[in-house]
Amino acid sequence: MPRLFTALEIPRNAAMSLSLLRGGLPGARWIDVENYHITLRFIGDVDGRTADEIVERLDRIERPEFQLQLTGTGAFGSKKPHSVWAGVSNDPEMFALQAEIERICQRLGLPPDPRKFTPHVTLARLRSSRVEDVVNYLSGRGNFLTSPFAVSRFVLLSSRDSVGGGPYLTEEVFPLHEARTSSLASRDKHPASSIW
Repeated sequence: MPRLFTALEIPRNAAMSLSLLRGGLPGARWIDVENYHITLRFIGDVDGRTADEIVERLDRIERPEFQLQLTGTGAFGSKKPHSVWAGVSNDPEMFALQAEIERICQRLGLPPDPRKFTPHVTLARLRSSRVEDVVNYLSGRGNFLTSPFAVSRFVLLSSRDSVGGGPYLTEEVFPLHEARTSSLASRDKHPASSIW
């Protein structure tokens, strides 16, 4: 079985902004633009029955759409950096979605994810990059910011590549629900925008 994980997709305009961050860092293996994503939960290698159960449970998730923005850059591995990334705005709905997926995985017998959820988009994996080069790269890109974008679904991706970084295949798509207007707005004759 391929390795599975749940993720949020990056829309094309935000992905093109991310692509401008490529280059200028020795020892970096840059992620292809079409493989940018925000991992919600790494699931790993599971058998077909478990994969089917995961899909069935994920399909029952009912959460609203939300907005995200990519902002800032950073690196994982302070003494020996192994990747650079773009940050993600802290939207409570994204964290709630991730927590629900984590609960589903644990109920199905998967071990808890040992890492704290740190939403990010991996830009490059690093091999033998010097700390000074990484610091220099990040110092010139700390003010990175995209326009906000709507997140209307999450996906189940698979990877057959043992190194990471793609190519990824979309196995399933799970829509999020449109945010409902308040009941006050529906009772009122005024459009919702006028009461906020």
